[in-house]
Amino acid sequence: MAGTTHTVTNQVPPLVQYDVFGSDRALVEAVERHLTPEAREDGLAELSALGHTCGSAQVQEWGTQANDNPPRLRTHDRYGRRIDEVEFHPAWHRLLGKGVSAGLTAAWRRPGGHVRRAAAFLMWTQVEAGNCCPLSMTHAAVPALRTDPELAAQWEPRLTSMVYDRALRPAGQKPGALFGMGMTEKQGGSDVRANTTAARPLAEDGTYALTGHKWFCSAPMSDAFLVLAQAPGGLTCFLVPRVLEDGTRNAFALQRLKDKLGNRSNASAEVEFDGTWARRVGEEGSGVRSIIGMVAATRLDCVLGSAGLMRQAVAQAVHHCAHREAFGGKLLDKPLMRNVLADLALESEAATALALRLAAAYDDGGEQERALLRIAVPAAKYWVTKRCAPVAVEASECLGGNGYVEESGMPRLVRESPLNSVWEGAGNVQALDVLRALRRDPGTLDAYLREVGQVRGADHRLDAAIKGVLTELADLEGVEGRARRLTERLALVLQGSLLVRHAPPEVADAFCAARLSGDAGTAFGTLPHTLNLASIVERARPQA
Repeated sequence: MAGTTHTVTNQVPPLVQYDVFGSDRALVEAVERHLTPEAREDGLAELSALGHTCGSAQVQEWGTQANDNPPRLRTHDRYGRRIDEVEFHPAWHRLLGKGVSAGLTAAWRRPGGHVRRAAAFLMWTQVEAGNCCPLSMTHAAVPALRTDPELAAQWEPRLTSMVYDRALRPAGQKPGALFGMGMTEKQGGSDVRANTTAARPLAEDGTYALTGHKWFCSAPMSDAFLVLAQAPGGLTCFLVPRVLEDGTRNAFALQRLKDKLGNRSNASAEVEFDGTWARRVGEEGSGVRSIIGMVAATRLDCVLGSAGLMRQAVAQAVHHCAHREAFGGKLLDKPLMRNVLADLALESEAATALALRLAAAYDDGGEQERALLRIAVPAAKYWVTKRCAPVAVEASECLGGNGYVEESGMPRLVRESPLNSVWEGAGNVQALDVLRALRRDPGTLDAYLREVGQVRGADHRLDAAIKGVLTELADLEGVEGRARRLTERLALVLQGSLLVRHAPPEVADAFCAARLSGDAGTAFGTLPHTLNLASIVERARPQA
């Protein structure tokens, strides 16, 4: 029976049936900026189509269903035979299939592939972040496999395929394959050199039997995995297929799935190896060198994923405030709410600009760009992923009590927001990697300074911030204890330089004032009131 006690008004329509790409001006401009003229037309058309897909009611519903129905572990079949399979809701497979067909694992084979994929990954995260994990690892496995040309020739066509095949069968019989990874162990965590999993050489050259465990194995339903183990010659990288060429299951015992804070749709498992067949990747003892390319690629995906989560949080907050009325007017027009929204929008745009700039460096591939990536990727991973959680929480608050309710979608963003800061090395690991890059390769600092120096003289606050970084670097006494502070400043200055160079003046002005010269408080919504905040908010507003 319909209620007759009151009339429902002042309700915000759902943010649905809109172009996630076209409504994100910062993202569109970054793609246009970084794609070559030859790739631009096709790239923009492809991303626009994906943007409409991401904003569709059907695909958004799949994201909700995948999260509401997390994966289940089946260790045995009905007859008691060990099968070690993970069951996913059909929505998970639909999303994963869409992600693969959208080219999220195909960047290495297409012109402008990394920029196109970066924009697509940033959008796809906004639909459902969990299925981005296998997409990311499959993409990132390519540079690791390229350390072994024979393996690369065999596996790269499968990994860069745009066909998703969920069947558990030999990878050579499939049109496309997915990769997972298992690096960390109970006793070591990020210190992978403390791994104890043993690799015993077999009769066939390059093959081994593994005995041990992995405490975190991501995407355990994948076709193959990159793992680290101790061979006679030291820590070594191995390829572990899920199904052997003769169709038998490899020894890959799934002990349990992790019960995680967020990322609920994605399976993360504890795995035991007992005579597990593996193929060596690279030389014995070169395990860290073999996987470093994979680590860098997945770290960039952490930046992209956090940028995507921030963008969705900001889009939802601005959309809500544009439709919701309170105290005699739209929330969007209230000066204090406008300040909050503009501050959140600054964080989102800065993250997007930095993430796409790093993707463009991958496409370029030159020595200067590679040097920049060695310092900028861990710095960006440190800072952008750490800003994600406070952005998600503040954006949720913009919806009031509605933002605390599951149906709004905001709690899912909040739960997801800390993940990328932890995955692929938490904050201290990133900060120490920045120091390592500076110490081992002076060319990284030169590349960084050339990058941020392109706009020297354009904004006095940016100039002062660059000088401050140099001052920090001039005093290396006790630098490890200051590594976080230094890494934060490196990331902020890089973001500031990109916004001064490319963003509208009101965006760059506000960022330099608040983030570089400290003319703001520690909470969001404390920007100087003299800034053009209305324009910043309008730029961030999605058009449904």
